[in-house]
Amino acid sequence: MSEVQLTPVREAHQFDEQALEHYLASHVEGFAGPLTIRQFEGGQSNPTFQLEAASGLYVLRKQPPGELLPSAHQVDREYRVMDALFETDVPVPKMYTLCEDTQVIGTKFYIMEMVDGRLFTQTLIPAVTNEDRSAIYTDLACVLATLHNVVPEAVGLGEFGRPGNYYERQINRWTKQYLASQTEHIEAMNNLMAWLPDNIPEQDEAVVVHGDFRLGNTLIHPTEPRIVALIDWELSTIGDGLADLGYICQDYHGDSYNDEGLSGADLGSLGIPSEEEFLAEYCRHAGREIDNWLFYVIYNMFRSAGIIQGVYKRGLDGNASSDTALEYKDAARVRSERAWELVQKGSTPLQHRFRDEL
Repeated sequence: MSEVQLTPVREAHQFDEQALEHYLASHVEGFAGPLTIRQFEGGQSNPTFQLEAASGLYVLRKQPPGELLPSAHQVDREYRVMDALFETDVPVPKMYTLCEDTQVIGTKFYIMEMVDGRLFTQTLIPAVTNEDRSAIYTDLACVLATLHNVVPEAVGLGEFGRPGNYYERQINRWTKQYLASQTEHIEAMNNLMAWLPDNIPEQDEAVVVHGDFRLGNTLIHPTEPRIVALIDWELSTIGDGLADLGYICQDYHGDSYNDEGLSGADLGSLGIPSEEEFLAEYCRHAGREIDNWLFYVIYNMFRSAGIIQGVYKRGLDGNASSDTALEYKDAARVRSERAWELVQKGSTPLQHRFRDEL
């Protein structure tokens, strides 16, 4: 378990706290100061802060300072999707207010409920029992399926994504984002950027896609092995749910950025489901089958390499949300080379038989 690390507001992320308090007094029902602000350590994209006031605890999430890549750091989209999902079975925090006026604190921001929960950043979750570990991973599959069973139009998210093929848009987006933050030549990334557009499978029904669905973006109940909040919706959109599934399952195939990861671990002795078991649990709750599983893993490893390259570049530029950004110097290379190895192998153990076993 990772204790939630709170630090004084980093110098690069400081803003007019008095202006914020004045804004909250008129836009958040029941808010009462005075206000004490501390920053959450560990996030790599949109800076996040704990607001302690006489009326209780709140969370502020804002865009980072400095020049931003196109379509990145859209806190307004985060707010919109969580607000839309609050009345569904998907566990999300309550939204209080969205401020798109950059004159208040310098960037767009929103305020949400502070959810009491445990944050686990290590995928092997060493701090819990095997039984709890198994239950948490099972709930990950269940919560993801629950999200993908939400009908976007029914919650006002029918126009949340653009028309056209989801993977074409995403591959194009992350190719541009990667090239905009590139700091060295990585042959595997070039190979993937050429291979992926020619190997896109047919897309199933469009659903709400979280975009960064992983253990580290969930809060676990303080004493029970279940998810109480799914957070960090910056990359959410309307698309293919298998993109989310491939994203969380990529750790079965490649090295994690900053911990041991699932690849090579003795999952059975830890109580963690195998990839096949995790997929089966998801499919059971989602009511669907899977073809061409390899593509979704490779696509996500490419996308992850592009995301982490952007984190590293922000670290070089001095406007990352955490001091650990510079530790990711080789992460894009490692992840993309592993993805290209999967392309060359042309198969995963589940590639040709998972549908038959559902």
